[in-house]
Amino acid sequence: MNYGYVRVAAAVPRVKVADCKFNAREIEKEIIIAEGKGVQIIAFPELCITGYTCGDLFAQQLLLEEAEMELMQIINNTRQLDIIAILGLPVALNGMLLNTAVVIQKGKVLGVVPKTYLPNYKEFYEKRWFTSATCVTETSVRLCGQVVPMRADLLFEMANTTFGIEICEDLWAPIPPSSSLAMQGAEIVFNLSADNECIGKHNYLCSLISQQSARCIAGYVFSSCGFGESTTDVVFAGNGLIFENGNKLASSKRFSLEGQVVISEIDVEYIRSERRVNTTFTACRTHCVPREAMRVSTEYVNGKELELTRTFDPHPFVPQGAELDERCEEIFSIQVAGLAQRLVHTHAQSAVVGISGGLDSTLALLVCVKTFDKLGWSRKGIIGVTMPGFGTTDRTHTNAVDLMESLGITVREVSIKEACIQHFKDIGHDVNVHDVVYENSQARERTQILMDIANQTNGMVIGTGDLSELALGWATYNGDHMSMYGVNGSVPKTLVKHLVKWVAEHDVDDSSRATLLDIVDTPISPELIPADENGNIKQITEDLVGPYELHDFFLYYFLRCGFRPSKIFFLAARTFKGVYDEETIKKWLRTFFRRFFNQQFKRSCLPDGPKVGSISISPRGDWRMPSDASSEAWLREI
Repeated sequence: MNYGYVRVAAAVPRVKVADCKFNAREIEKEIIIAEGKGVQIIAFPELCITGYTCGDLFAQQLLLEEAEMELMQIINNTRQLDIIAILGLPVALNGMLLNTAVVIQKGKVLGVVPKTYLPNYKEFYEKRWFTSATCVTETSVRLCGQVVPMRADLLFEMANTTFGIEICEDLWAPIPPSSSLAMQGAEIVFNLSADNECIGKHNYLCSLISQQSARCIAGYVFSSCGFGESTTDVVFAGNGLIFENGNKLASSKRFSLEGQVVISEIDVEYIRSERRVNTTFTACRTHCVPREAMRVSTEYVNGKELELTRTFDPHPFVPQGAELDERCEEIFSIQVAGLAQRLVHTHAQSAVVGISGGLDSTLALLVCVKTFDKLGWSRKGIIGVTMPGFGTTDRTHTNAVDLMESLGITVREVSIKEACIQHFKDIGHDVNVHDVVYENSQARERTQILMDIANQTNGMVIGTGDLSELALGWATYNGDHMSMYGVNGSVPKTLVKHLVKWVAEHDVDDSSRATLLDIVDTPISPELIPADENGNIKQITEDLVGPYELHDFFLYYFLRCGFRPSKIFFLAARTFKGVYDEETIKKWLRTFFRRFFNQQFKRSCLPDGPKVGSISISPRGDWRMPSDASSEAWLREI
């Protein structure tokens, strides 16, 4: 399986201006290199066969004839290859000269796309030589002995994707042609360009491509002139750029003196999934498509064994470097703003939080503290309740108490042991049988205590459960599953640790910082089973349900991208190679899907909570699913 990936390339060949023979041989060389690497579609820069900076030489018949002759040679010399190539060529038609992209495959010209918007300002003079596609009424042209379709809105249909083309300045227009092409089915857009360099332009260009690929929910492949084109007052850096739905996948080395072929894979399956979800994308077609595009069928491109060149972050919810600090600050601010609104709206006089000494309750407490500070309320209105049970260790209990005291909130301690023992007697359960009854009764007892204290103090219980736990159903129904406002409900477990650490490093005193950093290093556990003989945590969550870094990876690609289990497994096996073997990944993938489907009933009645990222499983937000949906198809594929 190729899992929806289409391998594409942006080529930046060496060029000699007006030397069509030299340019054609360089183009052939890079087509052959790309074919050998499994590339299915390769794009070259604008007017690559002649060179872009020919100036008034474009009026010379010899140059135009040489260009067509060399295109014919390229076609003949690559006719045995499946690869589709998109080349820049000046094409003469009925007294006009067009700046075009020519699409070739297996000895045929599939179509010609003329440039729509011709820059004629500052250092550009294209209207001196070329005619815009808007002035052309013809829909075909004779080229290299073939009569072929010619329109600005050609769509090329392959077995596994549809692509469209625009040329350089088209991208810079207020409404680029690619917008219409995308709404009519183009999943990948290729841009043949000749953008010159000046200070700041590269960053602006990348921003422009990123935005257009995101608006079109498409792949975008950009190939621009490089070394050899620079002449007189203009310098070209050679930009080969590949984007997918706003994200850069690959880029060339700028200002290289050698030819380059930049390769990556566009995930058209992901693009289709995103378009299906985004109903605005489809609705736009009614208003924004001026006319129906012409469609051209290509021949089949034999796919080689899929070896991805692109990489995947093992922690998709956790950005790297300086962006991590920015992400943590933004998420924390969203949580605080959401809680502040709820407290003010309900006229609550207190916020009640169960503090276990673990990560989730710590983050919830920190959000409460920041919220009260922002509202100008006394921190004493935050009631932190530690409720030691049968599995509570000295480490977590000490951290819970120390943190509450250092933050200056109201501290309460209510042991649940005697209440649970009495409950076991009432229902006839053996206290020595450490089963699900033994565990869940403790969670429900703690929730009852919190709810009643909230009633006593005219307050509200702040939930602590995170996105990853809710996805797996790792919560006791009507126990820790329930609260009056769940501030962590859309924060994944892999990010909770970073948020707590971020607060420790930016927003607390030394005493609180030391406690927070120890909490970050504490193993994740519900602490419902008695500790071992040395007083250490015996019940490690990740031993029972699997590593959260794997589950968060599965969760992201299942919910955010809509991927099937086999594709998620393929990506996980590649991404976590050397960390987890394939059998381990498969084991926890099965656990993830089994639990995700079976535990939906818990998510169908979640309390309110702020959506902070691209994924939420609130029934009022991103995820609505029947509680009794069958997981059979997903488990069968695994």
